[in-house]
Amino acid sequence: MNAIDSHRTLHPQLADAAAEAARITAAVTPGQLTGPTPCPEFDTRALVNHLVAYTGLGMELRARREPHPDDLATRDFTAEPEWAAAYARQLDRAVAAWAEPAAWEGEIPMGEAAMPADATARMLFLELALHGWDLARATGQDYRADDATVRLLRDVVGEFADMYRQYKGFAEPATARPGATALEIAVAASGRDPYWRA
Repeated sequence: MNAIDSHRTLHPQLADAAAEAARITAAVTPGQLTGPTPCPEFDTRALVNHLVAYTGLGMELRARREPHPDDLATRDFTAEPEWAAAYARQLDRAVAAWAEPAAWEGEIPMGEAAMPADATARMLFLELALHGWDLARATGQDYRADDATVRLLRDVVGEFADMYRQYKGFAEPATARPGATALEIAVAASGRDPYWRA
């Protein structure tokens, strides 16, 4: 898939997942930030900070080929009273940065290596959608995505599952019940329990 095709195919779903992440974070209350999440290594505050850092500012910086700030991984975004609104504005900037066809061309630095831009965009979409789902479940919300976004999530989970498991980002696949939805199947393939509730 060339850069133009990737842009046309993936950007609408990136925007859809971003809008859903903004909706979910807007409903998070301060009292929920200490609760558990489907990711055992994250409580809700840590999950929010990871989501905001890497799918907000981080997603824009990847599109622009700019380095992450040294303190990005350690910031507590939730310390600011209007953190959710700030994240929504940052998501808008990130989606706008990826709306530029040039963002999908060439490679993007990823630490000491580089990845094709379209693969980087798929990984960012994966982080945005799966951690959006995690946060929705952790805070008693439903995750809402259109059919195209769910299909893309299923495909991208399959594409990156082995790599994520190698780096302990995914557990072994979970079991989806008979008659499971496409979203439940995608979530289960990532090693999450699609029926997890706080």
